[in-house]
Amino acid sequence: MKLALGAAGAALAADSLLWEPYHPQVTRIETELRNLPEAFDGFTIAQLSDFHYEPYFGAAQIRAGVEVANRLSPDLVVLTGDFVTVPFVKSRGRRRRAAAMAEPCAELLASLKARCGSYAVLGNHDVSSDADMVTEALEQRGIPVLSNRAVPITQQGARFWLAGVNDVMERRADLDTAMRDVDRREPVVLLAHEPDFADLAALHNVDLQLSGHSHGGQIRLPFLVPAYLPPLARKYPWGIRRIGGLILYTNAGVGTIHVPMRWNCPAEVTLIILRKGGQQQGERSRPPSIQIG
Repeated sequence: MKLALGAAGAALAADSLLWEPYHPQVTRIETELRNLPEAFDGFTIAQLSDFHYEPYFGAAQIRAGVEVANRLSPDLVVLTGDFVTVPFVKSRGRRRRAAAMAEPCAELLASLKARCGSYAVLGNHDVSSDADMVTEALEQRGIPVLSNRAVPITQQGARFWLAGVNDVMERRADLDTAMRDVDRREPVVLLAHEPDFADLAALHNVDLQLSGHSHGGQIRLPFLVPAYLPPLARKYPWGIRRIGGLILYTNAGVGTIHVPMRWNCPAEVTLIILRKGGQQQGERSRPPSIQIG
């Protein structure tokens, strides 16, 4: 019995330390958007989140996520924040050293390949370290950061809007400003690091929100809630939800925080497949379909 328990414990430790953090699963979601132009029917978006770069474990995790995303050949890549990790002791010098980790992180993410490019929003760790440094590292490598703004994604004379808000926990999010130039008749995909922001986004002209922040709990014991979920990720910690006329997906993340391990919660790359839906916001359409693996 002791040998069996020991073997089981060793297997679990190996899985949580050596497998789940470095072998991202692919979650495919097919969802309808109101007023999506015919030109975008079948358009694909790869989502990666929560990188928390550090040189020993984090680089390998991010590299694995990039390789998986590139194999999917998405039309667009979105990155939903936390490129670095703020230390427990938050002196100015430590914060800036943490923000400096955005440089090697962005260098890895620059290898992402998508026909319409890659876009990002910042997370709470990015803003708590040095938002300007993290933004500069990403944008110098061709990854625009959507800080309370929206950009049109166009093809064949049609478009939808990709909007992003600055971090919610750090009180930097301004959805009204982000949506200022958006045509209300056109579909909107919103990037917001914290998933619980969906309750507010659902009151606006937003069709799909993509978030991270929670790591899916990172370590999920059977029949128990995750031991720790950060604020603003406790209501919608993982997976797909419908809030009014809005669809939310919370990604479990690529990297890890505090300990370089995952259990019952593998790293994740999400592939969202857009489909043409109804004509009015809030109009009921087919529920999103999900495929894992």
